[in-house]
Amino acid sequence: MKIPITALIALLQTSNAFVVPGSRNGRAFSTKVGMSTTEKADEAKISKKKKRIDIMKNEGFFRNGFKEVREDAEQTMNQQFKSELVDSLRAEEFKMERDGVTVYLAKDYGFCWGVERSIALAYEAVNHYPDRKVYITNELIHNPEVNDNLSAMKVNFIEKKEDGSKKFEVVQDNDVVLLPAFGASLEEMQYFDEKNVDIVDTTCPWVSKVWNTVDKHQQNGLTSVIHGKYAHEETIATTSFCEDFICVKNMDEAEYVSNYILNGGDKEEFMKKFEKAVSEGFDPDIMLSKLGLANQTTMYKKETRAIGKLLQRTMMEKFGPAELNERYMEFDTICDATQERQDAVSELTVNAESLGLDFILVVGGWDSSNTAHLLEIPHMAGVRSFHINRADCIGADNTITHRSVEGEIVTEKFLIDADKKDVVMGVTSGASTPDAAVQEALSQIFVLNAVLKTKQ
Repeated sequence: MKIPITALIALLQTSNAFVVPGSRNGRAFSTKVGMSTTEKADEAKISKKKKRIDIMKNEGFFRNGFKEVREDAEQTMNQQFKSELVDSLRAEEFKMERDGVTVYLAKDYGFCWGVERSIALAYEAVNHYPDRKVYITNELIHNPEVNDNLSAMKVNFIEKKEDGSKKFEVVQDNDVVLLPAFGASLEEMQYFDEKNVDIVDTTCPWVSKVWNTVDKHQQNGLTSVIHGKYAHEETIATTSFCEDFICVKNMDEAEYVSNYILNGGDKEEFMKKFEKAVSEGFDPDIMLSKLGLANQTTMYKKETRAIGKLLQRTMMEKFGPAELNERYMEFDTICDATQERQDAVSELTVNAESLGLDFILVVGGWDSSNTAHLLEIPHMAGVRSFHINRADCIGADNTITHRSVEGEIVTEKFLIDADKKDVVMGVTSGASTPDAAVQEALSQIFVLNAVLKTKQ
C-alpha cells in the first residue's frame, strides 16, 4: 500500500507515532520527528524500568510460556534431566553406599526454580514455533548439557564479534528471540523490540528483583554498587538499568572504594582500576557520596553481606549517623537458591572430618558463577575438592580434570589409595546443573573405583 507523501507529512506533523505498514502486528513505532525540547526532556526523564515495562507490554513479548505445549516440554525435561540415582540418594537421607563408594549428597543442590522455569520457557517456545527460526542472545544458563540440548533442538546461539558485540544482524523478520535466564540488557531488549520478531523472556525473577532494586537507587539519587563480575552476563544486564554504578567483585575492591570515600586518593589510579566496571562519565569524587547496594544473584552471600556492612560503616563514618538513611540503601537481593546451596555445602564441609570425606565433588558449568562459589567453601576450609563440568572430566586413568578456584583448568590424580580402602565422598551441584549430570559423574566414579580394586 502506498501512502501519498502529502498525507504522510500531515500525519507526521500531528503525531509522534504512526503505524508502519508491515510492522509487527501493526504496532505503532515512535518516529521522534518534530519533537519539541520539552518533549525530548520528558522522554529523557522516563526511567529505564518504565522503558523495560513498556517493552514487556507489547503483544510480541512473551514471558509466561505457552500452555498448549507445556506438557510436552515437561516430559522432555524429565527425560533429559531427572536421575533415579539422585532421587534414591535423597530418599535414603542423602547417603548411599555402592560398589565401595560412600556418597554424601548436600541437602540442597542442583536446579533451582528459576533455572527450571527458564528451560521450560525455552523448550515451550521451540515447540510453539516449529516453523520459525529461533535465536538466543546468550547461553540460556551456564551448563553445557542444557545448551547442547538447545542446539540439538535447532536453537541458534547468536555469536559474538571480535570486539565483544553480538551479531544481532543475523536475526530476520518473523524470527523468534529468546532472552536467557541471566536477562538481557535494556539496549538489547530495545533493539529486538523495534524488529519484526517475537521475544520470549526467560529471565529469572530473582534477576528482575535486582533490576527493581537498582531502579529504586536511581529514584533516590544513589550510585548503585553492584557486588558482581562486571563482564558476567547478568551484571551487564543489571548495569544497563542503572544510571550511575560501580561493580566490585570482592571485598578487596569494596575496601578500596571505602578507603577512597574516607580518605580520598589518586583519582587516576581509581579510574584505571575500575575502568571497565563503572558507568560512563563516572566521577568517584562526586558519585560515591550516596550509595545503594545490589548484587549479582550468584555471588557468595556472606561476602555480599560483609560488603554491605562495610559500606554502611563507611557512610556513617564519612557523613554521620544522622545522614545514613539518605546516604545508603540496601535491599536483600541474594537469591534464596544460591544461599541454600551454599549453606548445604558449608554443612558438608564442617562435617567433612567426622564423615571421613576424602573429597567433595562440585558438578556444574565451569563458567557458572554460583557453582564456582560452591567450590570456594570447601577449598577455603582446606577440604580436598574438585569442580567438574561433565562426567568425562573423570578419566579412566584415575585422573580428574577440574577448574580450580583461580579459574585454571588442571588435571591431577583423582582417587588416592582406592585399591586399599573404600572411597568416601561428598557431592553437590550448582543451581544450573541437572541431576542427570550428577548421576553420570557418580557412575563414572563407581566404575573407576571398581576397576582400581580389581588391580589389587
